[in-house]
Amino acid sequence: MTDAIASRDFGRVLVTGGAGFIGSALVWALNARGIERIVIADRLGTTDKWRNLAPLRFEDYLEADDLLELLERGVLGQFDTVLHMGACSSTLERDATFLVHNNFEFTKQIAEWSVAHESRFIYASSAATYGDGAQGMDDAAYQRADLSRLRPLNAYGYSKHLFDQYAFSDGLLDRIIGLKFFNVFGPNEAHKGAMRSLVQKAYEQVRDTGRVQLFKSYNAEFADGEQRRDFVYVKDVVDMTLHLASSATASGLFNIGAGEAQTWIELVHALFAAMGREPAIDFIDMPDAMRGRYQYFTRANISKLRATGYDATPMPLALSIADYVQQYLVADLRLGDELANVSIGRVVPIFPL
Repeated sequence: MTDAIASRDFGRVLVTGGAGFIGSALVWALNARGIERIVIADRLGTTDKWRNLAPLRFEDYLEADDLLELLERGVLGQFDTVLHMGACSSTLERDATFLVHNNFEFTKQIAEWSVAHESRFIYASSAATYGDGAQGMDDAAYQRADLSRLRPLNAYGYSKHLFDQYAFSDGLLDRIIGLKFFNVFGPNEAHKGAMRSLVQKAYEQVRDTGRVQLFKSYNAEFADGEQRRDFVYVKDVVDMTLHLASSATASGLFNIGAGEAQTWIELVHALFAAMGREPAIDFIDMPDAMRGRYQYFTRANISKLRATGYDATPMPLALSIADYVQQYLVADLRLGDELANVSIGRVVPIFPL
């Protein structure tokens, strides 16, 4: 990974969703840069999400339901940077009213507070806003009229799409940054249940049964297991995010991905290799509810990100899966835990690669 560019200081940072997957990884990456003036807002609930916080260093934690009131009252003080990662990220969630309140309305309020208080605002959008990809997945191509042509395939994607469209109004997107995350995987996602990456789910399947289950294809253009996604490691994601957050001039929507599309078969073969196992794959029926809402191909055009000066090469899929499996999943570690157990670089193999 590369250090964030030095065009502006992060200062004091608010991270919403800071106990979640990408949010806690951002706090980890900020800590690695010596930044600890961080306030985290999240909803811990009854999951083990709190474990993501244990190795991290930050000023304060609060439940997200209290955040807006405390911001308006000035109790929390000033923030130079707001990283808004808090959202319901379930592509299976059918309660569109909940998603609009949580992902759209709440984001509007946080964004408007941040701009009014001259805080640098970076928020999580999603590649799910692109729908089936028929309109392309080029972040540099879209203006407001172009965004209106996108057709997300699920309510989650639509809730993110609503804010992307809203942010174009009154030039708001000229002052903030939206991140269209593609298929992110890596440490700190264990609490996500059904929304965990296939890497995490497949690791458990191989550990317990020696086999992996993949969905059959229901698109004649793709054979079973040949569906393609842009898989990107969370360590690269936070590097890209902090690069943009540290820029004094970047604004608008940015794709956050590896920039290439790889098959599910390639992904699980890399997983088997990282675990020292021979591949064994079973193709199973896709649930009916998913068949009309499934993205068969995603690939991030990251040329707009490159144009801001980001020149790091994302970790190759096989190496990132090896890092994830061997550094974290085998020992059930979170980001930061590894420093208390072993001295690591990018990959210290437990199994032969």
